[in-house]
Amino acid sequence: MAKKRKWDQLRPVKITRGFMKNAEGSALIEMGETKVICTATVEESVPPFLRDTGTGWVTTEYSMLPRSTQERIRRDSVRGKIGGRSHEIQRIIGRVLRAVIDFEKLGERSITIDCDVMQADGGTRTASITGGFVALSEACSYLVKQGLVEENPLTDYIAAVSVGIVNDKLVLDLDYELDAAAEVDMNIAMTGSGLLVEVQGTAEEKPFSKNKLTEMVKLAEKGIKQLIKKQKETLSK
Repeated sequence: MAKKRKWDQLRPVKITRGFMKNAEGSALIEMGETKVICTATVEESVPPFLRDTGTGWVTTEYSMLPRSTQERIRRDSVRGKIGGRSHEIQRIIGRVLRAVIDFEKLGERSITIDCDVMQADGGTRTASITGGFVALSEACSYLVKQGLVEENPLTDYIAAVSVGIVNDKLVLDLDYELDAAAEVDMNIAMTGSGLLVEVQGTAEEKPFSKNKLTEMVKLAEKGIKQLIKKQKETLSK
């Protein structure tokens, strides 16, 4: 691999908080050449199924900007519907972020996390989760500062990373080139306390063993711990 990193190393990671001045929370996350803007919007309303329950909701939207890839991607607004891949990814991001929210403490309000991919080079969904958490954390801090909630509704940190098997070797944080060559690719989300929230993997060419699965989870945990450390450093500034 023509990269100046080891197989068990993350790509260079940079998280810039407060990237969008009008949002209650925001972050630009850069993982190698992948760049995603994550914004959090607080609204004093909830979906119909949660009305009068006293509990809140976190939802997400995910999209790739037209020139985030080598060829232009048509906007969903032009096509008249959300693409199947985008719909699947935004459901995953929302499900993962909801795992670390106490909805009773949030109260009857919603937080929407928008993840817009500026540039894609693999790992856009995992970068969206990791950066989306920073935006979510900022929004929760905003609610506390404004006196809208008594306690911060966050229960833990959470981040995600990709792992895979390329040429029979385990690899952490796959870029597009590695992902295209991978025999196995997997996306894993984990909390700061080490609990698994999402494990999504596929064997592209041949089945893999339970031992390999365990090794991939351990490798992902190593990367996620580093990402959570980066989140903490960013949020402490």
